[in-house]
Amino acid sequence: MKKLLKNKFAVLGISIIALLILAAFFAPVISPYGQSEQNLYQRLLPPSSEHFFGTDDLGRDVFSRMIYGSRISLAVGFISVFIILFIGTSLGIISGYFGGKTDSVIMRFTDIVLCFPTFFLILLIIAFLEPNIFNVMIVIGLTSWPGLARLIRAEVLSLKEREFISVAKMMGIDNLKIFAVHILPNIISPLMVYASLAIGGAILTESALSFLGLGVQPPMSSWGQILTSGKDYIYIAWWLSVFPGIAILITVLAFNLIGEAIRDVFDPKEEYVRK
Repeated sequence: MKKLLKNKFAVLGISIIALLILAAFFAPVISPYGQSEQNLYQRLLPPSSEHFFGTDDLGRDVFSRMIYGSRISLAVGFISVFIILFIGTSLGIISGYFGGKTDSVIMRFTDIVLCFPTFFLILLIIAFLEPNIFNVMIVIGLTSWPGLARLIRAEVLSLKEREFISVAKMMGIDNLKIFAVHILPNIISPLMVYASLAIGGAILTESALSFLGLGVQPPMSSWGQILTSGKDYIYIAWWLSVFPGIAILITVLAFNLIGEAIRDVFDPKEEYVRK
């Protein structure tokens, strides 16, 4: 943690995410207006002291909707990545540790999932389900784990040849305890890096789905949904596209900065090269 906090980019990324989490948690207190509060007499007003980010085509305050939208983006990012980590890590450990037919079956299934373009697979599944926040989180998690599974498998293939794993087997320690005590702590570094980068990817995916009308549905608001409402008014209400676009950019960049910093901190080769 001390090494991480010495990294200026990591501190910047952590600060941005902390501010977003606080804004999402205290949205009812921070927001000057409700996320669905309409005033048709004030539609498409530019940014001002009364409406910091202007208003949309229904007279709703964009600043307030973006604060409430941060709840959706962060929830999708964290929960979908939790699902990815659970599935990808479990299958990767089992595949790499047991090998043989178990490895072949899991990896062939992983290859099949990888053959499908992830975003189009998500679109296909969402098209048959009710488009809401819960389905979006679950679908992103269930379709984005293959890359992590292959990464963890490679790590476990290396780890299981180490002496401490052989000694644990000779002592009769059951496989579940070996996974929890000896393998999992040794793959925390790539897991943390992957998770921080995957959260940004999940936020982008949710924004794209909401932009296409397959994500969060009204009256709930998300950054992608605000972008959707702004595409028809891009020439007369630029703020409807610029502000949510900047919010998505900064959030994804913050998670990427954290991921890069974690990789540098936990990679002894990188530290040796810098010295």
